[in-house]
Amino acid sequence: MKKTLVSALTTALVVGAASTTFAAANPFSDVPADHWAYDAVSQLAADGVIEGYGDTTFQGDKNITRYEMAQMVAKAMAKTDVSAADKAMIDKLAAEFADELNNLGVRVSNLEKHADMVKWNGELRYRYWNTQKEKTATSASDKTGKDQLRFRLKPTAEVNDHWDVHAQIDADLDISADNTADAKLKEAYAQGHYKNFGTKIGKFALYSTDTDGLLLDDDFSGAQVTFGNQLKATLEAGRWTGIEHEKTVGTTTTVYDSAANYQGIDLSYAPSKLRLGAGYRHFNSDGFKTLYTLYDNSTPSTEDNANIWSVGAGYNFDGNWDLFGAYAKNTSADNFETAHTVQLKYKGANKANKGTWGAYAAYRYLGGNVAFCPTYDTEINNTKGWEFGADYAPFSNVYTAISYYKAKALDAAAQHTNVLFGRVSFFF
Repeated sequence: MKKTLVSALTTALVVGAASTTFAAANPFSDVPADHWAYDAVSQLAADGVIEGYGDTTFQGDKNITRYEMAQMVAKAMAKTDVSAADKAMIDKLAAEFADELNNLGVRVSNLEKHADMVKWNGELRYRYWNTQKEKTATSASDKTGKDQLRFRLKPTAEVNDHWDVHAQIDADLDISADNTADAKLKEAYAQGHYKNFGTKIGKFALYSTDTDGLLLDDDFSGAQVTFGNQLKATLEAGRWTGIEHEKTVGTTTTVYDSAANYQGIDLSYAPSKLRLGAGYRHFNSDGFKTLYTLYDNSTPSTEDNANIWSVGAGYNFDGNWDLFGAYAKNTSADNFETAHTVQLKYKGANKANKGTWGAYAAYRYLGGNVAFCPTYDTEINNTKGWEFGADYAPFSNVYTAISYYKAKALDAAAQHTNVLFGRVSFFF
């Protein structure tokens, strides 16, 4: 990525030049005193952050390389008389140009020697579901509501230049029941990061990146390694405890739960606006015998494996519109073994930017024997239908979302279900 004068002025703001009441003498003949960047450029030169081109010119309209920008960031990092806000911006620039800075001999991990080794982030989230089950010949219509309050803490601790440890603690409170919050350690893992290589060990997120969460958005215990840059390969293995499915017949709901051994590979390629993905995941558990029989009561299954192949593709047209589709199949299942989705999205809320928003429309087909734990908040197991949603950031670090899923049951014995979902999150 190449930058122009804007990059230099960003660095100027970082080191406080733009707010300086006294401007140093201007050494550049092509930056007149009435130029809008005169004060910042002059102060940068006085501070030794920029040097120009040796012929009394600054050439502010000329593209600069990432390496040249990194040199300016390195000089800004050497300054000690900066405010806390400027220091935070220096840290962000240092992270962006970390590779170049390391090549310059600047150790980004030692950017602030006296900084705390442990950082805390978190979220307070409120979610509401309104679920309406339609009347059938054997079942009456039903309407239920659910309120959930979640408090999440995510500490991160630096170990050394290449390793850090992470954790996630969730406390969920069912507001309608007003019971005691159920706090759980959802994640705890060590992460190693090197150039074009990364690894995780412990309990961490299990997400089907190639399908953008169509199959899985959960946690598992094990190990993961990732190779590559634009073309990435992720290998992971461990134990997953998320085989949980339920089936309702009339007024009786039965929940099936088990654990599985897991191995998987996820490939992704994102050169620019186009992104492609493919994956293979293998699960082994006696729980699949029950799961596969769940939707075919006449033929009890003896299969204890799930072998899932998946592909996904997306394209971002102009930075605003994004089209994505994915397909997956469990070759070990005899029924409800496929899942697919197509989604068109416009923009999207960024919680850090007040006033940003987005909307989407999607079609989901969630076969119960393959879409084990999809990422969708409105997800109803073993259904198909249309989903519409929107999100909005009314304030910085405040996120809101609403969605509606009109679902038809794939299982003839189940009821069609409509779900209205709402969310408000406060991040810190």
